[in-house]
Amino acid sequence: MKVECLKFDLPLRDPFTIARGTVTVQPTLIVRVERDGLVGLGEATTNDFYGITLKSMKAALERVRGKLENCDLENPAVVWKELDEDLQDCRFAQCALDCAVWDLYAKQQGLPLWKLWGFEATDPRPPTCFTIGLDSPEEMVRKLHDRPGWSVYKIKLDASGGLDLVQELRKHTDAKFRVDANCSWKPEQVRTLAGELAAQNVELIEQPLEHLEYDAMREFKGACALPIMADESCQVESDVDRCIPGFDAINIKLVKCGGLTPARRMIARAKQRGLQVMVGCMTESSIGISAGVHLLPLLDYADLDGALLLEKDIARGLSWEQGVCDLPTAPGLGVELI
Repeated sequence: MKVECLKFDLPLRDPFTIARGTVTVQPTLIVRVERDGLVGLGEATTNDFYGITLKSMKAALERVRGKLENCDLENPAVVWKELDEDLQDCRFAQCALDCAVWDLYAKQQGLPLWKLWGFEATDPRPPTCFTIGLDSPEEMVRKLHDRPGWSVYKIKLDASGGLDLVQELRKHTDAKFRVDANCSWKPEQVRTLAGELAAQNVELIEQPLEHLEYDAMREFKGACALPIMADESCQVESDVDRCIPGFDAINIKLVKCGGLTPARRMIARAKQRGLQVMVGCMTESSIGISAGVHLLPLLDYADLDGALLLEKDIARGLSWEQGVCDLPTAPGLGVELI
């Protein structure tokens, strides 16, 4: 199996601001694997919070190049396991490779990945939210109007709590809101804000406290007006059990956990232990987003709008209508570089 790394800079449609910073251009790595004339694609973005650079991802993938050239492709999950020791210190690179291998494997079978996994086109699947980054109230309203008619929007908030922003946006739509504090709140804010946000038709709060404050989160589970979802607190498989005492739901991001292979196990474990599940994204192109799309029939929530935040996508194959994504019909992940 031949492996190639392709680097792209993805300009965003608008500056994207969360509680810990702003991004205007997103560097991303596309991993391309090839065997017998078929090509598989996967993607992972750089990320300062997790210490991920293009250099670190390329170095991780270089360590497994020799093994990949001679490996069998009878089961991508086996490939993931065989390479885990070499890639576990860079889950982002592991994700890009794992998704590319699943793409190639499904193409070898001549099936879309979701169909290979046994899903049906008629299986229920949640719509994705559209994310509105932190900005002035006027700009956040403008971003809302730029994507009218969606059933749910995610609103990024910061240490101030952001109730005023939610109230202003509520004047312009009856859609459901989710709010994401990205680790910026203090424990004393959570219960009060949950009650006030519930009155604004907010359906959940994502990651209110710092990601290691598992013990502090215990007092809020079942005691708040809104369910609370882990994001930064749920990075890899072992974090699912750590989140059970303090969270009602988890947001699984493929780049954080190492790809589709561990994500499927995390979904199963979370549901077994009574947690709801969302699959989220970074600001990937449609290549990275497509991997999450194939998991939609398993999910309670989806946050897969990353490519829609870009000024211009570098891939095609996904079809969106106000947050609802059709399952791709082409073999593999169903996307290709433009």
